[in-house]
Amino acid sequence: MRVHQQSTPRPTPPFDATAAGRLRAALGMGPEHVAHGMRTSFGLSHVTPDLVVAWERGLAAPGNGELTALAGVLWCSPGELVGAPRTLREHRVARGLAVEDVARAVGLQLLAYVRMEEADEWRGGDRQSAALAEVLDLSLADLVTVTGREPKLAELLRGAVTTRWQAYVRPVGKLLPMQRRAVGRALRALHTEYQDRPTATPGRPGGPADDAGRDFLDGIVGRFWSAVRRDGGGDA
Repeated sequence: MRVHQQSTPRPTPPFDATAAGRLRAALGMGPEHVAHGMRTSFGLSHVTPDLVVAWERGLAAPGNGELTALAGVLWCSPGELVGAPRTLREHRVARGLAVEDVARAVGLQLLAYVRMEEADEWRGGDRQSAALAEVLDLSLADLVTVTGREPKLAELLRGAVTTRWQAYVRPVGKLLPMQRRAVGRALRALHTEYQDRPTATPGRPGGPADDAGRDFLDGIVGRFWSAVRRDGGGDA
């Protein structure tokens, strides 16, 4: 006997309730039509109009199978029903891919990939990471996040803006598949922006930081990718 796992308020991937309601309304469908389509076309007998309304109000969120079926009924891709994905699983579901498809594309045994996805801990090599980026259509920033390199990148970037940025070009370049010149230009821009703050005290790393300085350092990774985009030196 198959037991249905109920929808939960914490979606995986992040469900865009507003998009679901907007797409349904654009098709001239009511919640009852969506529920009927999911029951008859996808065999999800538990889906009711009330459940569809709960999804659209953000009171619950569809599971992976429900998300795929909902996308089918609404004539859209699953990616149109999710927010910005961050984890391996979220990116895969947003692309509408099965775990078997991704595992095969990156050259991993199915069980090995499933374990990585469940733990949200990527352990593939450089070639497998490149294949992952291709199959999931990941930007460089997304690839850094899903492969677990973002905390290390943040640590290096904080050091670069608070001390001598030149000393961090090589470590950051080893971490990211980017040209060293592009890395250097982005680090220099960040260093200048941080040190030019009105309350900054150049040459005193590790001292007490003002609120603006703390905010700058907390968002350092996003600022780095913005600097890369402005420079045109990498796919962020």
